Amino acid sequence: MEGAPKTGVLYIVATPIGNLGDLSPRATATLKLANTIACEDTRVTGGLLHRFSISTPMIPYHDHNAERMRPQILAKIRGGESVALVSDAGTPLISDPGYKLVKDCVENGISVVPIPGPSAPLAALMAAGLPTDRFYFGGFLPNKTKARRGVLASVKSLDATLVYFESPHRLGATLLDMAETLGERQAAVGREITKLHEEFTRGNLMTLAEFYREAQVRGEVVIVVGAAEESVQDIPIDIDAALIDALKTLSVRDAADAVAKATGASRREVYSRALKVSKPHNG
Repeated sequence: MEGAPKTGVLYIVATPIGNLGDLSPRATATLKLANTIACEDTRVTGGLLHRFSISTPMIPYHDHNAERMRPQILAKIRGGESVALVSDAGTPLISDPGYKLVKDCVENGISVVPIPGPSAPLAALMAAGLPTDRFYFGGFLPNKTKARRGVLASVKSLDATLVYFESPHRLGATLLDMAETLGERQAAVGREITKLHEEFTRGNLMTLAEFYREAQVRGEVVIVVGAAEESVQDIPIDIDAALIDALKTLSVRDAADAVAKATGASRREVYSRALKVSKPHNG
């Protein structure tokens, strides 16, 4: 990026989640050349700006003042100014304020330019060792156990890796809720990602729940949970063959029970498969 920024534009600028070296040259240039920086906490962003010798004026924009500040920001942009939106850390709008501001800009024909960079959910996904081809980011789960389990139950059938933020003092309880609601899945806990005490702990959900049950955890936490390992579509052909053989002498229900027991596969899913493969044998 060279020279003055575009006028009448909203920049969405990702900032470091820990390591200050992750602020990109493009993000640095954008913050220096913007007319105004809209940020959650001027003290937090002020420290970052000081570190990179950026003197751009700041205005607060957060959940508590958004309704009042949004028209003012829009007025600045309509007047030809460039405004850079940042969060306290990471990529704005990802569990941070900003969506309504972007929505209003889009609806008013104002240019919105993303300046990508650090993101805690993506960083955790990168290091978790779990499939990344499909993933679902759910932000923060509810504080209460019943509500939390309800949300988890609603995503149980998703064929995707699940990613959540969590408070360190609820980590053990949340992992237990995940284990008992989602079943035995592989997972990873990322803590203090990109910071001095960065840590990744991997294992199945129940093992992690036990590990963190009474642990004194500090810092920011991201939980990554693998998708259910079995689905009807993923049942291998040898189970089909076993079902066809069992159905020669057993009912659908008994054949499913026998094959599930012999293979360790989910009885519900094997039974569903048995209903499909049994049709030719019943006709």
